[in-house]
Amino acid sequence: MSSITEKFDTLKTDNAPGQESRLRQSNLEDLMIGDKLAGRRVDFSHGDVDAFRPTPGAFEAFSAGVAEGGAQAYTEYRGRQTLREMLAERLAKFTGAPLNAESEIILTPGTQGALFLAVAATVTSGDKVAIVQPDYFANRKLVQFFDGEICPVQLDYLGPNDRAGLDLDELEDAFKAGAKTFLFSNPSNPTGAVYSPDEIRAIAELAARYGATVIADQLYSRLKYSDCGPYTHLRAIAGTENVITIMGPSKTESLSGYRLGVAFGSAAIIERMERLQAIVSLRAAGYNQAVFGTWFAEPEGWMEERIRLHQNLRDALLSRFRAADGIAVRRPQAGSYLFARMPELTISPLDFVRLLNRQADVIVTPGSEFSPHTLESIRLNYSQDHVAACAAVDRIVEMAKRYRA
Repeated sequence: MSSITEKFDTLKTDNAPGQESRLRQSNLEDLMIGDKLAGRRVDFSHGDVDAFRPTPGAFEAFSAGVAEGGAQAYTEYRGRQTLREMLAERLAKFTGAPLNAESEIILTPGTQGALFLAVAATVTSGDKVAIVQPDYFANRKLVQFFDGEICPVQLDYLGPNDRAGLDLDELEDAFKAGAKTFLFSNPSNPTGAVYSPDEIRAIAELAARYGATVIADQLYSRLKYSDCGPYTHLRAIAGTENVITIMGPSKTESLSGYRLGVAFGSAAIIERMERLQAIVSLRAAGYNQAVFGTWFAEPEGWMEERIRLHQNLRDALLSRFRAADGIAVRRPQAGSYLFARMPELTISPLDFVRLLNRQADVIVTPGSEFSPHTLESIRLNYSQDHVAACAAVDRIVEMAKRYRA
């Protein structure tokens, strides 16, 4: 068992997404060449909800929840019954598998809250857990916090676009070694890769064979581009009852400020998650839950336009990175992340990230947050103003030239 200090050392936040702005505030004296490179400041550590406004009607739904009063404020711990019934119907249609509103769904304070509850409900001290590398930064931290043992499974994050690139042999080796839980994101955070139908079927078959639970983070599964291949929902494959799927309207729909997430799947795990939520946050904020009414109910054409704008921005940023000598990046098929590998530099990868912040007015998330073997990469959430994002990537390219070995 780790000491309390060791446990919280795994949760360091200095370089976690959304925290990088602290670096600039405490190191303004390091703006040595800002006059030459600085422009409109762009924070690629999270999406810009001013550039991409929240779903129409979201505030009105929230206001109606406030007006309703106590019935909306104090819902059941797993969320208001009428909202769970509505979401169960919509999510069943979206994922292609039935969903019981009474026992198989819980509303949470954001998808981050759902992830915490799901890991806490499945992992205890000494448990082996299969983790994709690179993948969402919190997966590794949560397993370490709960004293689990990580079994890494590599993702070919610069590989071909017809598959995500998961090493299925390593995944089976992890299960053979005793891993009883597997965490992964699809579309991948940080790469934007989408797992092929063959990969998803293989994950389902291996998990069933070895009796493993799978936690599938599908936060960006609605933001799929026109050149994305078929998307397969793990829970829609026969024999995958021991699966928890995590989704929410925080990213694609720009509703992150409302902190809304959903976990659905195995009734036994959902029940454990509710028990834990009852002593952590009680419930997803009651008034905020009302905003779920706008999810999967956006105005006609709204989602299509959002996807089009993101795809145009993806292509513009890709062209800039790929024109630069020594920078490697795969084309995201979904989501709003680019994971660019920098060339060999004369400074450390973390120093490069700090200098981007201080000298070029650009905030990115270092690759070290997503895997120990992607130190030289940076992650960008490109859900930003188009013109500002393009200018910021031009500055990243210029900085890479300046510090190239």
